[in-house]
Formats: sequence, C-alpha cells, structure tokens
Amino acid sequence: MFLVLLLVVLVVLVAVVTAVGLTGHGASVLAARRARGPGAGPALRALAAFAAAAAVAAYAWGLLHVTGAVMESGGGAGSAPAPPCRTPGHEERALHVIDQSVSFLPLGFVCETGDGGEYTSDDVPGYVNPVTAALALTALTSAVGAGYATELRARAAARGDRR
Repeated sequence: MFLVLLLVVLVVLVAVVTAVGLTGHGASVLAARRARGPGAGPALRALAAFAAAAAVAAYAWGLLHVTGAVMESGGGAGSAPAPPCRTPGHEERALHVIDQSVSFLPLGFVCETGDGGEYTSDDVPGYVNPVTAALALTALTSAVGAGYATELRARAAARGDRR
C-alpha cells in the first residue's frame, strides 16, 4: 500500500512539473510570435501546449481521487466490501463485490462482482475523464494544425511568396 501511494505521489509530482513546463512553453511561443511574423503556426503551437498542460493537470486531479479511494479501501474492520464500492442507492450491488482494481484509462476505481461483472465507483468526479479526453484531443489537433501551418509557410517561402 505504501509503495502504491509513493508511486502515485511521484506520478502526480511529474504531472505537475510537466503541466508547468508545458504552460511555460506555450507562453514562450506566444511571446516569440512577434519575432516570427504572422501565421497560425505559433498560435496553434501555444494552444497545443496549454491544452496538453490542462489535460495533464486534469488527469493528475483524477489520479488523486483514485488514490484516495485506494487508501480508503484498505483492510480493517468494515472494509468488506470496500467503502468506495458502497454507493448510496445501490447497496444490493455492493454485497456481491469480491475484489477491486484501478483503471487508468479511463480513470476509475473498479469494483468487481462475483458474477464476473464490474462497476466503477463514484470516487472520481464525472467531469475528469471527458475533460481530460477533450483537452488531449485539442492538444493533438492543435499540434497537427501547427505542423501543417508551418509546412504551408515553408513551401510558400520556398516558392518566394510572402504570406
């Protein structure tokens, strides 16, 4: 349990450093935009960096919630079924829980039942996975768009056009 907690703290620390680094990169791209001249490439590159930083931060936030659920599910009196698996209104379902696990994509604390089924507890806020996915997709499309804009600008410069 201690090693899992240590690993999660390390991952969250790396995520925070990565988010800060990506934010700084996005800010420096925007600051240097004036020197590079007009074009969509730098703005899209900055948007990709900011969106990636926000996606990493959202994922780390969800990971902290999963860590809390794992810590709460530790052994001891009253730990069967695991407290995160006891969702209000679904007490009958919690009686059949035999094991639990962690899902990293999408983030969640998974409760496994005796009949082979499983369900995700409500420990990770419902907005974390969609927001993380949307921000990651925004970062990816912005990065591809920035590469395309840079390619178009390089081809225009090779032809002698000034756009």
